[in-house]
Amino acid sequence: MDIRRQFKEGLLTQNPVLVQVLGMCSTMAITTSFFNGLGMGVAVIIILTLSNVIISAIRKIIPDKIRIAMFIVVIAGFVTCVDLLIQAFLPDLANSLGVFIPLIVVNCIILGRAEAFCYKNGVAASFFDGIFQGIGYTLVLLVMCIIREFLGAGTFGGGLLNGGDGIQILPSQFPAGMLTMPVGGFLVLACLIATMQWALSKSKNKEESK
Repeated sequence: MDIRRQFKEGLLTQNPVLVQVLGMCSTMAITTSFFNGLGMGVAVIIILTLSNVIISAIRKIIPDKIRIAMFIVVIAGFVTCVDLLIQAFLPDLANSLGVFIPLIVVNCIILGRAEAFCYKNGVAASFFDGIFQGIGYTLVLLVMCIIREFLGAGTFGGGLLNGGDGIQILPSQFPAGMLTMPVGGFLVLACLIATMQWALSKSKNKEESK
């Protein structure tokens, strides 16, 4: 187990959104306010980490032919618990995220890590994989939320600050409202993916030239 390598992979070299290109639906659908991004990110970290640990712990007794079904059962159990807790204690967040919390059951990030990592590695490594992959996903969500909210609505902290409206930073005539629409999500995500690929390519070329 190499924690430093796992940390680097989760945030950079194997970032679930910018490199593996997973979880696209929720990434583009809910990143219109900081509150949404933070809530979804924390929910995914919790579910991903707990699912990783349980799947890794029982991997040796899961028949190979039904492993995907077992993964979904484990993930669905944790998603249900988190969904009910959010509805009970954070009803505004539950209303804002809507169906995207239950849809974490089929989020490619969680199912993908179960298949690619947890089914082949121990509990400790799977725990850290869940934490770091979840943090990598959350950071991308927050960056997208800040960009889309700031440039699209001229505010910051929507859903959390100033009664939920966020703090107005730019005058209302300056923001490009298009960025709060679905096409804005595609544009911002495309720019972030391009930036990450450029940075990784530059780093790789620098290492090869040594």
